Amino acid sequence: MGLLAVSCSSFKTMPDKKSYPAFFKVGHRGTRGLMPENTIEAMIKGIEVGANMVEMDVHITKDGKVVVYHDESFNPAYTLMPDGKKISAADRTKYTFYQMNYADIKSFIIGTNPAYPKQENKPTYAPLLGEMIDAVEAYTKAKGLPDVYWLVEIKSAEKTDGFDQPAPEPYMKLVMDVLKPKKLGKRLVIQSFDMRPLQVVHRTNPDIALGYLTGDKNLNVGADVAKLGFVPMFYNPAGTFVTADIVKQCHEKGMLIAPWTINTLTEMKKFKSMGVDGIITDYPNYFKDLE
Repeated sequence: MGLLAVSCSSFKTMPDKKSYPAFFKVGHRGTRGLMPENTIEAMIKGIEVGANMVEMDVHITKDGKVVVYHDESFNPAYTLMPDGKKISAADRTKYTFYQMNYADIKSFIIGTNPAYPKQENKPTYAPLLGEMIDAVEAYTKAKGLPDVYWLVEIKSAEKTDGFDQPAPEPYMKLVMDVLKPKKLGKRLVIQSFDMRPLQVVHRTNPDIALGYLTGDKNLNVGADVAKLGFVPMFYNPAGTFVTADIVKQCHEKGMLIAPWTINTLTEMKKFKSMGVDGIITDYPNYFKDLE
């Protein structure tokens, strides 16, 4: 994926790739395959092994903080209670972030996910977005590494407004209040499956690059762009449904495309040969063999 610091309302041509990485190597949730996901440790590990962009998911807490975690509540598969006990699946809604203050959220233990056996066993916690950005930016600076690109996914759905998250307008104000002071410029993109927060950001902060995510098996690039109401910088579908024609359609509309979640080197090579602009993967360590 690529980023642009100008309005992404109506691109007529592809972005000038001289200003951006030739190929966007995106560490999904940092590097979910190698480190507990959506943690500071995962972001740093992802950069260490080859990502030039890191992706994370955000939610809003009861006290208005922006926390990094995939689901709207703690997932028992890789999260423990503060005392180390397991979370009952039946109790998950009790631990919905929008119903909890961040001080309580931080005390839960994020650990390894058995679905990813290569994950390092490194118990940690769910960080705030601003804290994560500061820690990673400090790390890359201290190590003399290139600045990393940030792919921030907004988790929301209209049917759960008011319980899982605030409505789009206040939600995005809280997110932008965190992101704007970081001055990430062209290194920032906001993406979502939910068109509403993208439409809010497009209207209120037209300089922010945006990406539309979709898992629809019946991909319709033109219809999605029409419904969104503007041409986003990125159109990022599930890799299962991406074809060379879909890539061509995205490029004809001036969009970049980065399929997800591509977790084998063979699949990565296949998609790169189609002409995609980036790949989102749990294993950014494979990028070194994709050159």
